[in-house]
Amino acid sequence: MGFGDLKSPTGLQVLNDYLADKSYIKGYVPSQADVAVFEAVSGPRPADLCHALRWYNHIKSYEKEKAGLPGVKKALSKYGPADVEDTTGSGATDSKDDDDIDLFGSDYEEESEEAKRLREEHLAQYESKKAKKPALVAKSSILLDVKPWDDETDMAKLEECVRSIQADGLVWGSSKLVPGGYGIKKLQIQCVVEDDKVGTDMLEEQITAFEDYVQSMDVAAFNKI
Repeated sequence: MGFGDLKSPTGLQVLNDYLADKSYIKGYVPSQADVAVFEAVSGPRPADLCHALRWYNHIKSYEKEKAGLPGVKKALSKYGPADVEDTTGSGATDSKDDDDIDLFGSDYEEESEEAKRLREEHLAQYESKKAKKPALVAKSSILLDVKPWDDETDMAKLEECVRSIQADGLVWGSSKLVPGGYGIKKLQIQCVVEDDKVGTDMLEEQITAFEDYVQSMDVAAFNKI
């Protein structure tokens, strides 16, 4: 097991590929496994290795708490893909100049065609997964008071008119008649709306359009869901 040489472009590519479908080196929370791999690299990954960069920045935020993370820190060879041997720090450099190469800066050496293909493939998969995630729909629960003209108004017909209003993002709920002054009862009716599609102004305009039955409409309660 291992990632190869984590100070080389090839090792970093292996790490990036390994993290394509994982949040952490092992398990579902930060652990000493993440600390061990994090400390094997001297700086953040290039921006084009998106999975490794995301993981690195996340683990870096635990810098002050890393000693308290769960698990036991093991050798690098205990982590990573089963078919890769860890060689971080095992090879001698051919010249002093090799030590001065910044693997994480603008001089990051040109990647191979295969590595480029794999990176682009993983990026495409990541974007595809992101695009398939359902967007969060903002909804509200609204309680309306619909007032008739007088005590002779047919309240059953009034409610029928209100419920006849149909719109994308509007669902009518329960209702009841609430006694008011002078023996007049008002219709109190619940509805759930998608905020981007239905507003209280639209509801008021359409409900008060039934002017033979409706005198006015008020919002009794409004709650975000």
